[in-house]
Amino acid sequence: MKKQPVLITDAARSPDEQFRSRQIRYVTMMSVRAACLIAGAVLISARPPWLGFWLILCAAGMVFLPWAAVLIANDRPAKSKAERAASAAAERERHQAALAEQPAEEIEYLTIDGEHWAEREQQQR
Repeated sequence: MKKQPVLITDAARSPDEQFRSRQIRYVTMMSVRAACLIAGAVLISARPPWLGFWLILCAAGMVFLPWAAVLIANDRPAKSKAERAASAAAERERHQAALAEQPAEEIEYLTIDGEHWAEREQQQR
C-alpha cells in the first residue's frame, strides 16, 4: 500500500506555474477553434445530413471559444480562505496605522444626541 505524501506547506502555486497553465488552456481552446474552422470547411465539401446544424455548431465554437479563452487566460485562481483573511487583516492594520497618524484633535466624531441636534437646528435658523 502506497503512502500519500505529507503536505508541508499551504503555499499557492508560483505565478510562473499559474501563467504556464493559463497559456496551455488558451492554446488548447484556440486549437479547438481552429479545428471548428477546418471541420466547417470539410462539412461544406462533404454535404452530410443536417449540414446546417453542424455548421451552426462550428460557427458557435469559432465565435464563443476566443472569448472564453481570453477570459480564462486572464483569470487568476480564486483566493483561499486564508489569503482572504490575511488580506482583510492587512487592510485593518493599514486603516489603524492611518488613524494613529492623525492627531486626536483633528478627528471629528459624530455624536448622536437629541439635544445636540436641537441646538444645531436653532443655530441654523
